[in-house]
Amino acid sequence: MTSDLPDLVERIRNSPGVRGKAAIGLVSEVLQSADWLAGPGDDGAVVRDGGSELVVGGEAILPSFVAADPHGAGVAAVTTNANDLAAMGAWPLAIVDTFTGPEPVARAVLGGMRWASELYRIPVVGGHLTITDGPPALSAFGLGRAERPLSSCRAEPGQTLVVACCLDGAMREDYPFFPSFAERGGRLAADVRLLAEGARDGWIAAAKDVSMAGLVGSLAMLLECHRLGVTVDLGALPVPAGVSLERWLLCFPCFAFLLCVPEGREGDCARAFAGRGLTAAPVGRLDATGQVRLRRGGEVRTAFDLSRESVTNLRRPAGRMRT
Repeated sequence: MTSDLPDLVERIRNSPGVRGKAAIGLVSEVLQSADWLAGPGDDGAVVRDGGSELVVGGEAILPSFVAADPHGAGVAAVTTNANDLAAMGAWPLAIVDTFTGPEPVARAVLGGMRWASELYRIPVVGGHLTITDGPPALSAFGLGRAERPLSSCRAEPGQTLVVACCLDGAMREDYPFFPSFAERGGRLAADVRLLAEGARDGWIAAAKDVSMAGLVGSLAMLLECHRLGVTVDLGALPVPAGVSLERWLLCFPCFAFLLCVPEGREGDCARAFAGRGLTAAPVGRLDATGQVRLRRGGEVRTAFDLSRESVTNLRRPAGRMRT
């Protein structure tokens, strides 16, 4: 574990997952006239159709991962969409996919998607397939229904930052991914739907899944819409046994969410996750400083100053949600 807090902050800021998010600003630069409904940096776009609110989103899987582990890439295509829909407070309805590449890779990818589709109880209802001799490429897109969509624009000072996660699993050695598939099995289907219950019942105001930007980078993306701040108590942060704090902060967990919980509803949140055998730990309180700070013991360091910088470079209030 990195013992020096300034060094840990530097590793987080310079991680590929965080640096890669800066390119998202191209979206608002080019498509600035689009009619978008919610704030920048969210995990899905809210589309209103009469009295219904649909959430749509999509994920492209890293090409090198598709080539190296096509079955795992197929699983990841479903997992990432399931988590994105959950972070928007949506009940998942369906997934479609697109794939180009050699047939053996396509078979393995689709096999992984089928396995994960059954695990999460989200049907893969269609998509596009092109068999070529070129390098493989995989993307998938999720659709959900939200009774009360979650969005970063609903994060406010005074809310409690809660890290909700599954600590059962083991880190992959080849990619910074912490899977919990074997440990949770079919329980993951209800796990990801728990956030929709929290949104509906009012004990979650905003949320974001922890993805390739890691826990702290994903947190900065959640807070940058309103340039909020927080001091994260690393001593209160749940960390899986056998995993260093640094690896946990820089990885993509199978199930980990950052929740903005209204004051007084922390107990409801903790009980809901504990009832499913999951962890939900308060680690800080949102404020209006714009500074995302890390605290270890008596030492505090600022990881991101959102009053002066942005992780995604998205323009406000434009912001079709891309992650």
